[in-house]
Amino acid sequence: MTAIATTAPTTVARPRPLADVLTMLRRSLLRAVRYPGLTVFIVAGPLVMLLLFVYVFGGAFGAGVAPGVTPGADGRAAYLDYITPTLLVITVVGGATSVAVSAAMDAASGIMARFKTMAISPGSVLSGHVLGFVVQALVALVLVLGAAVAMGYRPEADALDWLALLGLFVLLGIALNWLCVAMGLNARSVETASNTPMILLLLPFLGSGFVPVETMPTAVRWFAEHQPFTPIIDTVRGLLAGGAGLEGSTAVQAVAWCVVIGVAGYVWARSLFRRERRL
Repeated sequence: MTAIATTAPTTVARPRPLADVLTMLRRSLLRAVRYPGLTVFIVAGPLVMLLLFVYVFGGAFGAGVAPGVTPGADGRAAYLDYITPTLLVITVVGGATSVAVSAAMDAASGIMARFKTMAISPGSVLSGHVLGFVVQALVALVLVLGAAVAMGYRPEADALDWLALLGLFVLLGIALNWLCVAMGLNARSVETASNTPMILLLLPFLGSGFVPVETMPTAVRWFAEHQPFTPIIDTVRGLLAGGAGLEGSTAVQAVAWCVVIGVAGYVWARSLFRRERRL
């Protein structure tokens, strides 16, 4: 009788989306610990702006944003209340610009091409970047808000307001991070990736972040009223003030802008990730 040789069936590893995302998230957080430069940048920028705008310009600017306030100490206190929400939003934006650099570094080094050959969920590679920098941004938000409180800022938000703020910041972080991941993958070099998202840092200056839009010329005011960061900043400002002056339509616009930015960034990033990188 002739023996028939049999072979065991080959087991093909299948991607596990949730486990793969958690692995990539852990990788992103470990990188932040080992290379803290980007994380320091996320915190240092808003802190410097907080000190500069409050202690140098705040005495004069405060009288412009709060009617009846006299320049000087009262003006600084009023401007601290006005600018703190803006700098919290800028903190999230700064974290998003950092993720563009991180994504470009992975793409340029070839590690993303290596990930494509592995049995892992394709979306987990990018999701790890996004979620990792959301966590870093939330830590940075606590530090910046703590500095503002130490300078005299006193938010009036209740538990529901804080919960809404957390949700808005997470949504904003995810949206901007997806957009900046796409910018990083689209960049031809790491240096280009660090410069492309700078437009996002300029937009709060062209909105209600530092002065009321009512004080702007007509054309600039129109742009300020119809760009994403004005309703986002106004919503954060209203929630920190305990809902004072916050209109429901403004909050809806803020959430809508975050969703639009996030979906556009996600679609763009996934398309770039599938495409072979040509340097």
